[in-house]
Amino acid sequence: MTATLTSTRPPSAPPQTFTRPSMARLTSVELRKMADTRAGLWLMVVTALISVAVVVIQLFAAEPAAQTFKNMFQSTLFPTAILLPVLGILSVTTEWSQRTALTTFALTPQRQRIAGAKFLAAAVLGVVAVVPGLAMAAIGNAVAGAMDPAAGSWSFGGMLLGYAVLFSVINILFGIGFGMLFMNTPVAIVLYFVVPTVWSLLTSLISGLKGTAEWLDLSVTSTPLFDDTALSGGEWAKLAASVAVWVLLPCVLGVARLLRREVS
Repeated sequence: MTATLTSTRPPSAPPQTFTRPSMARLTSVELRKMADTRAGLWLMVVTALISVAVVVIQLFAAEPAAQTFKNMFQSTLFPTAILLPVLGILSVTTEWSQRTALTTFALTPQRQRIAGAKFLAAAVLGVVAVVPGLAMAAIGNAVAGAMDPAAGSWSFGGMLLGYAVLFSVINILFGIGFGMLFMNTPVAIVLYFVVPTVWSLLTSLISGLKGTAEWLDLSVTSTPLFDDTALSGGEWAKLAASVAVWVLLPCVLGVARLLRREVS
């Protein structure tokens, strides 16, 4: 009698297909990264606390007629404008300081898609960052109205809200651009605070630069965004020129550097 051995092979697994993550998925990942780090989380907390402090100071220091929803909301925009760009810087530079770029670019080799997701995440965060200011201003205005009948005006135009969102998005993209351009946290943060400040000082001290400041000083050209009136064509042109120099140019150069830098 002859025994026949037959080998039984398990059925081969079907080939796995890799689906490229969508831009929406990449953007949500970048948004989560901004709050996942300890520095990013505390930066958000500090920004919120400073905004609360600004509203509280207005309740005790401002005249009752100045204690309005509009004024309180405008005051919350300043700490957001100062600190939110730092969060944008960290969202880029921590990829290299914490070596997460190895994982990020291994999972998504198309670096331009990562850059696009970072810009979209920054824009979304810029829009969302306005909401806490509205809430704090509303609470502060309600308290002011309860404390003094002359305070607590709820007059507020939709145009100011749109300008506030634009102002917030411009500032966080400012930080993203500096982060991509320098890719080093201390250098990017220091230069973000020092370079615009020095430029503003020079334009205020040197009379020959005052005309230039009207076009290339972002702190000057963005001032009309705090008014509840439509910007003129000249004001839009000046804002666009300063944004091109301080936001668009660093972003373009930063993306070019991001696409070429070696990941190690």
